[in-house]
Amino acid sequence: MISVEEALEFIKSEKVSFFNTESVEVNKALDRVLSSPIKAPMDLPPFRQSSMDGYALNISDDLIYEVLGEIKAGDNEKYNLLPGTCVRIFTGAAVPDSANTVVIQEKVKRNENFIMLENFPLENQNIREKGSQIKNGRLTLKKGDKLNPAGLGFIQSLGIQNIKVYQKPVVTVIVTGNELISPGNILPKGKIYESNSLILSAGLEQNGIKPQLVAEIPDNLDATEKVLKKAFDNSDLVLISGGISVGDYDFVGKALKNLKVQEIFYKVFQRPGKPLYFGKKEKTYCFGLPGNPASTLSCFYVYVIPFINKLCHNSNIELFRNFVPISHSYTSNKKLGLFLKAFINDKKVTILDYQNSSTLVSFAKANALVYLPKNSRSIQKNDLVEVIHLPLF
Repeated sequence: MISVEEALEFIKSEKVSFFNTESVEVNKALDRVLSSPIKAPMDLPPFRQSSMDGYALNISDDLIYEVLGEIKAGDNEKYNLLPGTCVRIFTGAAVPDSANTVVIQEKVKRNENFIMLENFPLENQNIREKGSQIKNGRLTLKKGDKLNPAGLGFIQSLGIQNIKVYQKPVVTVIVTGNELISPGNILPKGKIYESNSLILSAGLEQNGIKPQLVAEIPDNLDATEKVLKKAFDNSDLVLISGGISVGDYDFVGKALKNLKVQEIFYKVFQRPGKPLYFGKKEKTYCFGLPGNPASTLSCFYVYVIPFINKLCHNSNIELFRNFVPISHSYTSNKKLGLFLKAFINDKKVTILDYQNSSTLVSFAKANALVYLPKNSRSIQKNDLVEVIHLPLF
């Protein structure tokens, strides 16, 4: 059995060989990671551009200028301005080559076709020069950059329609257990409605990944091996919920050994989720997650998300962590690392009730996990505790 810190180090240090790329449309590339750098194919802005509403003028020794016309954003009419002449101009419009400044409209008094300035203007005011944002041929975004809305808008403003990004991993979700039954069916005594496939699928989709296969298998060694073999043959990552412990009807571990899956680690000194498994076969990785729903979800947030981010080439792989004052005292007699469902409000964190590994009701109200290392025993009110911030829709 290893510590939480050792398990996370195994995940961070694993050298994955998942480098497939694809070309996607810019408008479908949110949160994707660039597999190739992007160089500007043009100057941006592509022309001298007014940054304000006002008057573009050719500076003279007088404060009075003749207005020859106007230029709106999108107009391409050309004006040859002599000293002492100007045009009405609007934000985003092309500044004539013969204009050497733009005076904002608040600093001008107009009388028919003439304007009077309050003060003598300075050159190049309120003009965005051609290429002032980026020059043609310059590097704009690097390989490995994750694309946010601003990045997408910037790329599209360069006229680029398609970009190369890393492919997202193909993920298969498998749930095991004779006790499981799908919602919509009558619930016989001894059965429970299956929810872990939804938990994992929703968690994956929250990270932009739609699982290719969600399979349910009974507690049977042959059936488990058959489904796992198919999953390993067709996936980059396999998530298995349940059957990874050491009970008489836990067949996942046996099936993984029979399929010659290399164990990277098994069992972590933590609660919930002690029987956590991480392994690989050739280029396909797998997590064996505990069957209790809260344990499954805790392990997903703490371990699976960082590894998925690693496969997606995201530079920041773990969920955001920091230290937050706790709103109450807390005592534990557990001699292992604890992940406790919690809620952050008013810059303090509160550990919620119902911490049982099978209980989702408190998880549904949580926006964080409090992590207490194995040597933590008694926490006093306002002590700083480590907090993992959960992703929210």
